[in-house]
Amino acid sequence: MNIGTIFSIEPFSWTAIGASILCGLIIGIERQVRGKPAGIRTSSLIVLGTYLFVALSLLSATESTDPSRIIGQVVTGIGFLGAGVMLAKKGMVIGVTSAAVIWALAALGVCIAIAGELVAIKLAIVIVLILHGVDVVELNFESLTKGIHAKYTNWRQPRP
Repeated sequence: MNIGTIFSIEPFSWTAIGASILCGLIIGIERQVRGKPAGIRTSSLIVLGTYLFVALSLLSATESTDPSRIIGQVVTGIGFLGAGVMLAKKGMVIGVTSAAVIWALAALGVCIAIAGELVAIKLAIVIVLILHGVDVVELNFESLTKGIHAKYTNWRQPRP
């Protein structure tokens, strides 16, 4: 038994696994710094798990099987995970952005398996730019912080 055999994870790729963890890290840091659900660990595991499912489905493809069905099942399953971070309190729904982030994390896992690692890393950066950039825009345009998008220091307080 040689060292290559010990560290082999065939049929998977260490590069793809590293990209999965990096994508989760890029987005997870942004979420964790803000105190939001799905921080570094959760984000990395979502991307990695999705990559593994899709890679396995592609490896098990035959003339009589359809690997895209696994992707459809991942999208459905991740919806339940996203629903778990949403709450309704006093007429307000919170956690919708976190649920959308979870959905996007799963898409990155699919992207790693199908389109490639570099594409997924670039898209992870785009996602963080959206998450952070919208806050910057909202701070500069008061008209974007009305109604449900009003910034309250304590979301439990009733609306006026």
